[in-house]
This record gives sequence, structure tokens and C-alpha cells, in this order.
Amino acid sequence: QVQLVESGGGLVQAGGSLRLSCAASGRTFSSHAMGWFRQAPGKEREFVAAISWIGSSTYYLDSVKGRFTISRDNAKNTVYLQMNSLKPEDTAVYYCARGKYTSGSRYINDYDYWGQGTQVTVSS
Repeated sequence: QVQLVESGGGLVQAGGSLRLSCAASGRTFSSHAMGWFRQAPGKEREFVAAISWIGSSTYYLDSVKGRFTISRDNAKNTVYLQMNSLKPEDTAVYYCARGKYTSGSRYINDYDYWGQGTQVTVSS
């Protein structure tokens, strides 16, 4: 069984920064891509960022490119999302997810385990 636990969310003013972390249990973390998704009230869950199994490739939602950075530390079984220049429209519950494959993906069906989410609120 794989467990994913997110942390680092909170309330921040527009223009501020937050760093989300996702700690994974299990031995197979380094064999899988990892992703971050978010869900705002009344909206569908959407892709934010993904990283391949060794971190050589990254993928981003267009609206966060240049502001968010995904990274991973396979020795610590942890994936990170550094979020800078935050905007009110970034407000959502952020979820990390384990990919089914080694390469990253934008598609929600390519992920098999999910964390419980961490709230990010950006005030204007």
C-alpha cells in the first residue's frame, strides 16, 4: 500500500510563495513519475505539474510556467512544488499523486495513488 501525505499549504498574500511537500511511503517511489493537481471549489481537478521518475523531465500547466517548480528527492521519497508569485486564482486544494509509469503525464487517469490534499489560499 502506498501512502502520500502533503504538507506546506496555507494562507499567503498575492505575490507570495509557498513550498508544498509530498512524502511517500513504500519502496517503489523512485520507479514512478509524480504529479501535482489542484481543485478549486466548484471546479474539476486539474493538472498542475509532473516530474519523471528520475527528475529528468518536468511538465507544467501553462498558467503556472515560470512561477511553479516541481522537484523530487528519491532518497527521501519526497516530491516538492515550489510556488512563487502566487495569484488568487491559484487558490485550491493541492493533491500529489503517484504516476502509473516512469514518465510524467498531464492526465488524471495516469495516476493511481493520491494524497488527501493541502489547502492553498491566496488573498488579493
